[in-house]
Amino acid sequence: MNYESLDPALAEYVPALHPALDPHLNPSLLQNVELDPEGVPLEGIPVPDSVHIMEGMYSELHTVVSEVGVPVSFSHFDLHEEMLWVGNHGGHATSFFGPALERYSSFQVHSSDDIRQIQSLENGVLFLTKNNLKYMSRGGLIIFDYLMDESEDMHSLLLTDPSTLLIGGLTNHVIEIDLNTVQETQKYTVEVPGVTIMRQSNRFFFCGHTSGKVSLRDLRTFAVEHEFDAYSGSLSDFDVHGNLLVTCGFSSRMNGLACDRFLKVYDLRMLRAITPLQVHIDPLFLKFIPTYTSRLAIISQTGQCQFCEPTGLANPADIFHVNTVGQLIMSFDVSASKQAMVFGDSEGCVHLWADSPEITFNTYSRETDFALPCIVDTLPHLDWNQDLMPLSLIPVPLTTETLLSDWPTANSAPAPRRALPVDSEILRTMKKVGFIGYAPNPRTKLRNQEKSRNRNGHYINSAQGLAGLCLLQIPYRLKELDNEFDSFSQVPESPIGREEEPHIYMVAKKYRKVTIKYSKLGLEDFDFKHYNKTLFAGLEPHIPNAYCNCMIQVLYFLEPVRCLVQNHLCQKEFCLSCELGFLFHMLDLSRGDPCQSSCFWNGAEGTQEVTALGLILADSDEATGKVNLGRLIQSWNRFILTQLHQETQEQEGPQAYRGIGSSNFGSSGDSVIGQLFSCEVENCSMCRCGKETIRVSSTLLFTLSYPESNGRKFKDAAVLEQNFLRTDLLLPVREAMQLGLMFNDKIKDYEFAQILKRSICLEQNTQAWCENCEKYQPTVQTRNIRCLPDVLVINCEVNSSKEAEFWKMQAEYAFKKMMMKKGGLELPKNREIPLGE
Repeated sequence: MNYESLDPALAEYVPALHPALDPHLNPSLLQNVELDPEGVPLEGIPVPDSVHIMEGMYSELHTVVSEVGVPVSFSHFDLHEEMLWVGNHGGHATSFFGPALERYSSFQVHSSDDIRQIQSLENGVLFLTKNNLKYMSRGGLIIFDYLMDESEDMHSLLLTDPSTLLIGGLTNHVIEIDLNTVQETQKYTVEVPGVTIMRQSNRFFFCGHTSGKVSLRDLRTFAVEHEFDAYSGSLSDFDVHGNLLVTCGFSSRMNGLACDRFLKVYDLRMLRAITPLQVHIDPLFLKFIPTYTSRLAIISQTGQCQFCEPTGLANPADIFHVNTVGQLIMSFDVSASKQAMVFGDSEGCVHLWADSPEITFNTYSRETDFALPCIVDTLPHLDWNQDLMPLSLIPVPLTTETLLSDWPTANSAPAPRRALPVDSEILRTMKKVGFIGYAPNPRTKLRNQEKSRNRNGHYINSAQGLAGLCLLQIPYRLKELDNEFDSFSQVPESPIGREEEPHIYMVAKKYRKVTIKYSKLGLEDFDFKHYNKTLFAGLEPHIPNAYCNCMIQVLYFLEPVRCLVQNHLCQKEFCLSCELGFLFHMLDLSRGDPCQSSCFWNGAEGTQEVTALGLILADSDEATGKVNLGRLIQSWNRFILTQLHQETQEQEGPQAYRGIGSSNFGSSGDSVIGQLFSCEVENCSMCRCGKETIRVSSTLLFTLSYPESNGRKFKDAAVLEQNFLRTDLLLPVREAMQLGLMFNDKIKDYEFAQILKRSICLEQNTQAWCENCEKYQPTVQTRNIRCLPDVLVINCEVNSSKEAEFWKMQAEYAFKKMMMKKGGLELPKNREIPLGE
């Protein structure tokens, strides 16, 4: 708004809003208002009870004071929460919550300059002053502070997208700022200086100039497409809705500026003016209120408000008056829900008008965070004389700093809890077998009881206690003796006997397979909670193609992938992302009960790639067990990552996934699958003639490449098996080696990091076409990575006995190495040695 064009006679402000200083103040406005000695009201000014709000008609709902005596410069309804923001000429910002205008926060934005515009964002609020743009949280914390040149005189800002901002003022340029980097990205030259108002539609940027013109600019290049010469003096305000542009301003009359009562109306389809609208007040602000019709709210500086249609006639009966007690209207705004209007006057008062008693500022507002109440008075009282009083009743915040209760090391000494001495009756009746003693329980005390201790931790004897019978009841239930060695002994054994599974004794009981016994009620009669006491759901393994259940669970516990597929929606008939999102939704709702992946595989059967890769097993293949499941799950892993990457790349927005260091305003990039798993690799091909070709590509996973290993043979397998049994008694290594625990061939020790580096940075020799030699030549191909992904996917490529033999040799080598260290020998690193040495 151009304040220089206002009437100078109206620019003098009356004294502070206080009954003793202002005898013309209406006493009814100060009901239930408590004033401090300086005259600042501590609570809002409510409307008298006699005021009745008629449905559909705007009338005053509440009036509060932002800061007494300081004019309000801008008011803005928050677009995300039920809040109202007010900035004044002293650089102070105040927020009010809800229709009752309860004060939420109040802080200083600038020390001297007035706040000229406010724009609410998702995580904070932007404040524009003369040459400063400040982004602050709703509580008053500074997020960033962008300083401009001191010669700048900015008046307006426009948020073009969540990460781009335009700022204009009394200069010959408009600045574009990237909110992600807080840097100036563009500076557009303006032919007509003085951009004080900016609006946006789906076709143009609209810039209002102090010279009375409105320019229409291109959305991409900011070039002028058309220009309206609205007023000869200055432009006061304008608004755009649909195909209509309505302006109000001042005209030059007799060497001065006079408020023009004709609103200029322009049709944006034909880009020309239509019949102007004459109003009965001096318009200073105007806003479209498109509810049932495209009404215009026209506000004068003296507090008159008139509603009319832009293409109709103004009716004097539609004029309302804002009770400003003789003050001037300095700001005006309409909420996003069109249910409320706010006026700020020159005395610091804020007037809220509404069309109903129960209003909301936004259609869908999120919850507002309030300060937590003090919990000191609600904590329970602790009796320090009780030794068993749990100190966890008082919550302590997690911190890495030194606490006030921490004692210095010099002033403290460790006082371990001494073990209870063994009862003499147990020692008398104990029988020793080897180094283990057995004795019957003397039953001298009850279960879960021990002797009392004094404050020094010593046990009370008969002289200190009641004949040594002072027993302390332990306030928790100890485990049963049978469960001390196995907490999973409650789980019944599998009905599969050792005859069918001869190696079942080698598997721990908690990892053994449990067969579900079906009854006439099916799965509903089986108690899964007996085996799974957590809320994590499993996938049923007895259905066809259950070999990929483990990888589905891995993808489920990757939060970005889970959120991506659960928010995925498309129109395809067969979409694995939709089916996987439905399966993840079932896992969220199951609360520990197992789920089936049948729907996922039903959708996968309609995909051509699944059939071509042979990922769907026939019933005969599963029954015979001839399928190489290791190779199949690696093919499925490669397929599912590629398929999810292709399906989600078409639909997702740029804010689907952000790394830790990314901004909240959005960023451009690949799909979530690409950002999580993709690794950019550089493939280099070097011909023998010196021709080098570099190609950059991306991969979602890597495959392990194993080194060439020598075969191994034992001297005598029978002797070796017998000696392995003797090593259970921890024989010395030298004696074990003399018995035959050695290899004939040499084995090299490989670390997993070496294998992984060799597989990722792969180097191989192959025949390839050379453009320089114009024939196939032996070529050295190397692969290097530019950066590692967030999640590294590796296929182990254990498809034959050769790879399995490599891992078996490494495991046995690690075992022999440990046995040799116990015997006092050292193995040299990175050298092939025979273990017989």
